[in-house]
Amino acid sequence: MSKGTLGFIRPGLAVAAVLAGLAAAEAAGESLRTFRVAGNGIPDPISASAGDAARGMQAAADRQRGNCILCHALPLEGAGYQGELAPDLSAVAIRLSAAQIRLRIVDSTRVNPETIMPAYYRVDGLNRVAAEFRGKPVLSAEEIEDVVAYLMSLR
Repeated sequence: MSKGTLGFIRPGLAVAAVLAGLAAAEAAGESLRTFRVAGNGIPDPISASAGDAARGMQAAADRQRGNCILCHALPLEGAGYQGELAPDLSAVAIRLSAAQIRLRIVDSTRVNPETIMPAYYRVDGLNRVAAEFRGKPVLSAEEIEDVVAYLMSLR
């Protein structure tokens, strides 16, 4: 893993790694679903189907889809290197509600405009997005809800 001079993973690498996950949403041919932000969260699921924690765990660990472990540590056996750049998510459901977690995944810049965490469901107003990925979310609405379900199981 290439690191910058201060020992941090270069933000460009995080973005490049996440771009690999765009293929799943593109293959699904999904049109973006609308959602409502209230306070510091998205209170309602953005998918019609309930999230599945097992699928969410797979997406979070999958280095070609969610790739959460690039920056975050999660309680995953055999996952290899896990990031130290962002908060450990091992007990995230104690600290944050499902609505707060959902907003951070969908568009973390609404919580912290200076974050290097990519927006996994926002597609507008982004910089340096390759033409073939423009207008496409990194994760589908269903995958967002799966990851939320998994993270809510971490108490």
